[in-house]
Amino acid sequence: MKIYIVRPGDSLYAIARRFGVSVNRLVYDNQIADPDRIAVGRALVIDDGSPGGTLGRTEAAGYAYPTIRESVLNESLPYLTYLLPFTWRVEADGGLVPPGGRDLVAPAWAAGAAPLMSVANTVPGGGFSREVTQAVLNDPAARERLIREITAAVDANSYYGVVLDLEYVGRADRDAFSDFTRDLAAALHPMGAVLGVALAPKTSAGQKGTLYEGHDYRAQGEAADFLYLMTYEWGYLYGQPMAVSPIGGVRSVLDYAVTEVPPEKLVMGLSNYGYDWTLPWQQGVPAKLLSNPEAANLADRERVAIQYDTAAQAPWFRYRDDAGALHEVWFEDARSIRARLRLVPEYGLRGIFWWNMNRLFRAGLLTYASLFDTAKIF
Repeated sequence: MKIYIVRPGDSLYAIARRFGVSVNRLVYDNQIADPDRIAVGRALVIDDGSPGGTLGRTEAAGYAYPTIRESVLNESLPYLTYLLPFTWRVEADGGLVPPGGRDLVAPAWAAGAAPLMSVANTVPGGGFSREVTQAVLNDPAARERLIREITAAVDANSYYGVVLDLEYVGRADRDAFSDFTRDLAAALHPMGAVLGVALAPKTSAGQKGTLYEGHDYRAQGEAADFLYLMTYEWGYLYGQPMAVSPIGGVRSVLDYAVTEVPPEKLVMGLSNYGYDWTLPWQQGVPAKLLSNPEAANLADRERVAIQYDTAAQAPWFRYRDDAGALHEVWFEDARSIRARLRLVPEYGLRGIFWWNMNRLFRAGLLTYASLFDTAKIF
């Protein structure tokens, strides 16, 4: 597979002729909304018939909400080792609330992707609750109940394992969180189930901030089978315009992580989305969430060139809306995904996970497949 960057004067027809592929194939693989409008600077994946998996085999996981479209799920599953339906919600007394919605476990198994049980301290309506984890981790009865409920859910729902996603854990609860991971692993392993833990993107052991202080990389790495590093959200919903996953930031996390945890236990997160900010940026005003194809198609529609920040390894552009307001958009394309995927063999990582699979990014999946064969557990 090749990645071609659209140049001034290019047309989709001319690009198709140059590489001996059909226009329809280019439109399909790149989810192009209007073949007659292709932005200069847009990255196109082109299937040239070359073999995939050039960097070997790796694990790949993807989170998915139960609202994922069936067609998107079916197209994504062949590229996954694990699927994580998001999420079982932890309550303060150690109880669990299931994800609801349609079942994703059965189609995952049927497609050869092992389902992992996602367990998180989310709250109805979105967000994470520090109070919930504080209550559970400091109450022996609640901890024991949560372990019982997790193991029962794994057994009843045929999950291959569990990934804990407890966020905003306070510094005072750091050791209790690590102890809970050890206790949960001790309960899951006799069942043949694996345990992973999702952790904030730290760059040092003593990093300050509500996201970081309760996450002990070394202790969690010793207790769990693998760690999911949430290497995204530098550019975020309420933050200033910037790349969601700048490669320098990702590298800083990995540089620290491999000093605390064997790299074969580390799984790097990939952001599968972008943001559209209105300028000038104002504190408290959220950006608009976009899928990566939506972002590229927006540049096409507005007839603006897509820039590529080589330091961040990320595409971006600016445009004016119908009211005259200036916008700045950062997203992912085949180039930015390829740059991050190449960190897997460089650091010797276990694999990658996508947050999340609900927004189909076909060019990203094809880029992944050009570099890696997907490890399967059966």
